[in-house]
Amino acid sequence: MTRRQAATLLPLQIVTGSAQNSALKVGLIGAGSRGTYTGTMVNRNPKAKITMVCDVTDAQMAASKAKIGAPEAKTTKDFREVLASDVDAVVIATPVYLHPEHFEAAVKSGKHIYMEKPAGLDVAGCKRVMRAADSADRKQNITFGFQQRYGGVYVKAKQYLESGAAGKIREIHGEFLKFALQGNEPVMPPPRNEKEKLEQWKLWRSTFGEVIVETYVHNLDAINWFVGAHPLKAIGSGGRTVEKRGDLLDHLSVTYDYPDGVQMSFLGSQMTPRWFRSNRERYICDNGFIETAREYWSYNAGKGVTTEKSEHDISIDSLNAFVQRVVDGKPENVGVRAAESTLTAILGQMVIDQRREVTWEEMMRSA
Repeated sequence: MTRRQAATLLPLQIVTGSAQNSALKVGLIGAGSRGTYTGTMVNRNPKAKITMVCDVTDAQMAASKAKIGAPEAKTTKDFREVLASDVDAVVIATPVYLHPEHFEAAVKSGKHIYMEKPAGLDVAGCKRVMRAADSADRKQNITFGFQQRYGGVYVKAKQYLESGAAGKIREIHGEFLKFALQGNEPVMPPPRNEKEKLEQWKLWRSTFGEVIVETYVHNLDAINWFVGAHPLKAIGSGGRTVEKRGDLLDHLSVTYDYPDGVQMSFLGSQMTPRWFRSNRERYICDNGFIETAREYWSYNAGKGVTTEKSEHDISIDSLNAFVQRVVDGKPENVGVRAAESTLTAILGQMVIDQRREVTWEEMMRSA
């Protein structure tokens, strides 16, 4: 290498080193499978790095750090230590029943927040999240893991809807049908202590929320976004056909009434054959239809179906957008919106439980 070449290269090395040193410091609270995946995506962004990991066991934290590729990240079993540290932002991926408490504490800490959905598992928890979000410093970025809002294919579909090419929405169909259980899984007694509670949190409403709240809320959030409103009322049913564990439903059907006479029918199932999966939303409009999914979007306004595939998992779009907003100093606070989408799912759970129509206002008065 000549001196001229070395002189040209040196400033680039300095800039690169400076960029690495100034990367956004992110703490991961909850290092389970989803938290580890999210942490990995954050750590791959050159503008951010995971510098702290929090979970309840040393083994889980060690495994998560290895998968994320953050061997030097500090560890702690107390989420409050993460909030009191020098991290710039936190990713909260803890069990659902802890979301309101952890979110409220994170808001008070002043850290930027990316929290996995849903906002909570009941009306009281969602209202707690709303109050905390409203109290946040305006400089705080508050994002929830509703990836459809940032996914490239969804953004393009929303822009197409807003262009008016397909006309106004007349009706909506949503579904999330997947293989999640066979029905022969081992049945365990209800948890007797905190350790068992954490081990079984995905099996019980008191820790997981109903499946429509924890899982199908993704679809409901996307639909609220496209309609531009939350539903006014709903009616539905559901049951347990093969599930023997816990107290969650394994299938359900809910019809929501939105403003302007628009109805949305949603189907959910956890017991399809292993090889079958359908997770999508379909908007029937005056002059055509739009179909959205994590992997693609399609439309047809009378000239044939056009389909565009997603370039990657839309979670990446969501996380990269969060990091970029923090870096650019352009905050957003979607806490109330995220709680409303969660409440849309809770409304669905309520109508199934009570086997009658329930309005949004009645639900909100219930806690």
